[in-house]
Amino acid sequence: MQRISIIGLGWLGIPLADTLKNKGYSVKGSTTQKDKQSQLKEKDYEVSLLNFNPHPEGESFNGLFDTDILFVNIPPRSRTMPETFHPEQIKFLRALIDRHDIKKVIYVSATSVYPDLSQTATEEDSLSLSNTGNKALLTAENILKSGKTYDLTIIRYGGLLGVDRIPGKYFSAKENVQGDTPVNYIHRDDAVSLAAWIIEKGLWNETFNAVAPKHPLRREVYEKNAADLGFPPPKSYSQNEASFKVISPEKIITTGFTFTIPDPLDFWYEKPDK
Repeated sequence: MQRISIIGLGWLGIPLADTLKNKGYSVKGSTTQKDKQSQLKEKDYEVSLLNFNPHPEGESFNGLFDTDILFVNIPPRSRTMPETFHPEQIKFLRALIDRHDIKKVIYVSATSVYPDLSQTATEEDSLSLSNTGNKALLTAENILKSGKTYDLTIIRYGGLLGVDRIPGKYFSAKENVQGDTPVNYIHRDDAVSLAAWIIEKGLWNETFNAVAPKHPLRREVYEKNAADLGFPPPKSYSQNEASFKVISPEKIITTGFTFTIPDPLDFWYEKPDK
């Protein structure tokens, strides 16, 4: 039985753990919150407290790194911390990976590494610190790639949405909202299935974009969310042209992966409380 450790049992990590457990993998993981640790232990998961701040802090977390596959899902906290913070977190993580001689690693990155040049972006695009849209994430990717002795696959997720994350809700009744650029979203169901697919198929030493194949305009998504779920749409939209990008998921599709919800206009959500 292959052993998988998930660093970050949260909005994405918990359903991924459930999926992998149902497929017969031995799964353990980490959380930064004591109350969540108790909830997950009730579901029979071995859960450690671990927070990279940026150095590792927690309780009894070394056992996490006694694993066949490490799934790294550490939010970069880019809104609250300097852009050097997440790379520092990953430096400390890399030291733990090397010390424990882990053989396979998946790192959750994001499509924000691609610049907004009104282009279609693919995994073949040449990215550097001078042209990237997200220096922290690209630096973190490079820290994990540099001189590695393990198999590494990087998943660059688009906007992770669905369930209780409703894009239109964030812009409800707002003014001057950017509405005429295409979205790069993925529903959580597909985000989980895609990660499990990579593990099951052994798709190592690759980088994959993880974005639904269809890219409706933002205003289409916001208006449909409002109509379907019963809250006000944006009050007005910006008239200014904005640069954008369309992220291509063709590479993961060519491996045989199928999106169950390929169009963000069809994402399902839980109805929000008023």
